[in-house]
Amino acid sequence: MSVRTRFAGLRKFIPGTLEGKLILTFLLTSTLIFLVNIFLFININNAINRIDRVYSSNVQISALSDALDSVQNDLTAYLNTKSTESLGSFYESEGKYDDIAASMDFAGSGDEIEVSFTNVLAISDNYLSVCEETLASKRGRNIQRYRENYDDATELYGYLQSYIYSLNNAQLRNNSASYTALSQTFHTLELISMFVLIAVTLANLLITLMTTRATTGPMKELVEEAGEIGDGNFDVPALDVRTGDEIGVVSAAFNEMVVSIKGYIAKIRESMENESRMKENELLMDSHLKEAELKYLQAQINPHFLFNTLNAGAQLSMMEGADKTYRYLQNVATFFRNKTNREKQVTTLADEISLVDSYIYIINVRFSGSIVYEKRVDEDYLNVSFPSMILQPIIENAINHGVRDITWLARIVLSVYKTGDFITISVRDNGRGMTQEQIQNVLEGKTQVRAKGDETNGVGLGNVVSRMKLFYKCDDVFDITSAGQDKGTEVLLYVPMPM
Repeated sequence: MSVRTRFAGLRKFIPGTLEGKLILTFLLTSTLIFLVNIFLFININNAINRIDRVYSSNVQISALSDALDSVQNDLTAYLNTKSTESLGSFYESEGKYDDIAASMDFAGSGDEIEVSFTNVLAISDNYLSVCEETLASKRGRNIQRYRENYDDATELYGYLQSYIYSLNNAQLRNNSASYTALSQTFHTLELISMFVLIAVTLANLLITLMTTRATTGPMKELVEEAGEIGDGNFDVPALDVRTGDEIGVVSAAFNEMVVSIKGYIAKIRESMENESRMKENELLMDSHLKEAELKYLQAQINPHFLFNTLNAGAQLSMMEGADKTYRYLQNVATFFRNKTNREKQVTTLADEISLVDSYIYIINVRFSGSIVYEKRVDEDYLNVSFPSMILQPIIENAINHGVRDITWLARIVLSVYKTGDFITISVRDNGRGMTQEQIQNVLEGKTQVRAKGDETNGVGLGNVVSRMKLFYKCDDVFDITSAGQDKGTEVLLYVPMPM
């Protein structure tokens, strides 16, 4: 018989919600545990009461004997001192003795015990009467009489102690027999308790198992089919929704989801096939464009020819005494030589700053020295390894998008200094500034395509950021700050200190 068939009849007695099923299981198990605890409490309480009754009689007999000793001692003390204090103690002891004797009850304890206790009570009355007579004789100064009475009281005191001792022994023997019966009762109670606990544990496990299986059975089927879906197998049979609880609702929704996913997959496959065809066409067009660009580049002037031409012009200017023209051509030749040396991927910070110096000189010649260029460089860090073509694109960007066409004196400050474990390189201008949106676009690499005729070298800040991160294997190497419109911009590079 399957688990589904075995527990089919149980489901009609289980609440319709998962919460109700859990509450039902909790109530059933809690009720069983409560009943077992009540059963054990009642039986243990009865046994304890019986033990108390067994030994309370011996305790009372001992208390009676102690009270008798107090009466005799207080009587003797009064006869010796005849003080009011000792007389009060005697009457207090006498009252205590009467109270204990009146509270004792040995009915049903056996003939021997009942007879002994009757004799104790009879002798006690006689003893206390003799004690009273002794006290009266003492107060009446009848020396002969109170001595005889005192001797009689002492003799009765001895008889009473003997009878009380006999009563205590008899009661102890009777209690020993009762203790044996109680011991057997405790043993029986122990066996019953163990049996009840085992029965309750099994019943609790059975109830929990049935309720759990009735609840989690559909969930296991749902998990299995979900695993199949996760592995890419959508050809699974629909789940059998047998309950109206939360799991049943989820199972029904799961069936609908599987049908929807199958439809979505079919649409996605069709869309991917169309996109793939479009991508192939796009790649083909891009390949043709790259080929055209390559042919265009091949038609450009040979860089070596350009360098030689600039050097020849510089030498000619030097021979003719045109020092400014000579210096300009030398800077242009140096600048283009560094720009076209693509094999040199790593340089030093000193070479990068030298390239910036040449670039600023050329720009100031073109624009009649309209840009104030300042350097605040800590020379201890000039020999640090640095990726090539980093600083010049930043300076170029500061000129083209920062200080060009402003109405006030343009200023660019290049700083190199130490900040903690980093060498900080700062390029700050006093130009048009940037908005936070523009800064965020640059930091996220959202660079725009160059417009036709743009004079920049084509190396944007996005390219600079990417190469810095790759070179130093660190994300926190670049930052941009700006106070707002017409308040300038500062670009910060963070170079880890060499080990």
